[in-house]
Amino acid sequence: MPGSDLFFDQNPSGSPPPAYGRPAAEGIWAAGDRIAWVSGLILMLSSLMDWYAGSGPGVQLAVIGWHTGTLGKLVFFIGFAIVAIVILRAYGFDLPAPEGLVVLGLGALATVFVLLRVINIPDAVQPADSRGVGLWVSLLAALGVIAGGLLRAAEDL
Repeated sequence: MPGSDLFFDQNPSGSPPPAYGRPAAEGIWAAGDRIAWVSGLILMLSSLMDWYAGSGPGVQLAVIGWHTGTLGKLVFFIGFAIVAIVILRAYGFDLPAPEGLVVLGLGALATVFVLLRVINIPDAVQPADSRGVGLWVSLLAALGVIAGGLLRAAEDL
């Protein structure tokens, strides 16, 4: 009888049927970890780039983000934490909270810190009176972390 084998056991080995789970994300939605990892690494390294530049009498000055005070150091460690979260997730360690939301929160915090440095040049770095390329790279990397966190959170939910 054609089609009668539909009623018989399709798994004669006795092994349990495959678990039904959520299908793996594909396309742009699967890029959340990759975007967060790359943006976190760039954020971390951008705090070692020049955030401020200027010139005085006979001298050219460039100040890296690390030397701009506590906010520059916090940006470095936020980038480090994002890279660590993605690496730990790749090795099977899970946070108690959804990783996408944690990365999103860290990216928002880094964006606020970098925007504070864009708006206000610290007095300690004078005569540096213009913003360097590293500050803009930090801002783009922080926004990239937010994008990676959003994609990761959409994949989690």
